Amino acid sequence: MSIESQADLAGIHKISEVVATTLRLMREHATPGMTTQELDDFGFQVLQQFGAQPAPKLMYDFPGYTCISVNKEVAHGIPSKNTVLQEGDLVNIDVSAELNGFYADNGGSFILGQDLQQLSPLVKASQKILNKAIQHIRGGVRVAEVGRIIETEAKKAGFKVIKNLAGHGVGRSLHESPEGILNYYDPSNRERFKKNSVVAIETFISTHSTIATENGDGWTLVGNRGGHVAQHEHTILITDKAPIILTKANLI
Repeated sequence: MSIESQADLAGIHKISEVVATTLRLMREHATPGMTTQELDDFGFQVLQQFGAQPAPKLMYDFPGYTCISVNKEVAHGIPSKNTVLQEGDLVNIDVSAELNGFYADNGGSFILGQDLQQLSPLVKASQKILNKAIQHIRGGVRVAEVGRIIETEAKKAGFKVIKNLAGHGVGRSLHESPEGILNYYDPSNRERFKKNSVVAIETFISTHSTIATENGDGWTLVGNRGGHVAQHEHTILITDKAPIILTKANLI
């Protein structure tokens, strides 16, 4: 969306704060022995306290309030009473919601407890790469340049990127234009970021896979070559200088 009034700005700020706070509290609440459904229910309770509606269920009838992906699941993991979190799990929580007609989206991967799988380098790389990509964005910058940064930095760190998942515009709907803010450089994409627009920038940094494929339940995505994937996402407001990270409340 494009910010055209103070009401727009206030609305996107508020929902961004809501999803960021929800994500942060869910990460803090997660413990070994808890099911992902219990964690999802907790996240829904937080959203309800703010009067927000979970966007995946609202827009796509997703079978959960948030997406929770564990270990080798890449994205869109369905919360379940049968998935019990364990010490050392790689957990990704993606929270998106609507409030008063405004939408925001954010997510993050983290290691639950001790790093038993030695995945800290992957998680840290994803966080670092996202921050570097965001700081490069200005009004007028080509969308493809973000993909170049993400792909280049991932290779430097010894990782790959998932090529068929991407960031996107957000604001009046969960997914808006530009729809393909890719994790790799696409020279054919001549689109440029627009000042005063709102987008969700996200990384998908991988140990082995380059494509995410659906695992058979209609939602959950896994890597085509196995391994693990770390994802981090912020909703940002583009300016002619450094962008404003609207979901900064999820930074812990």
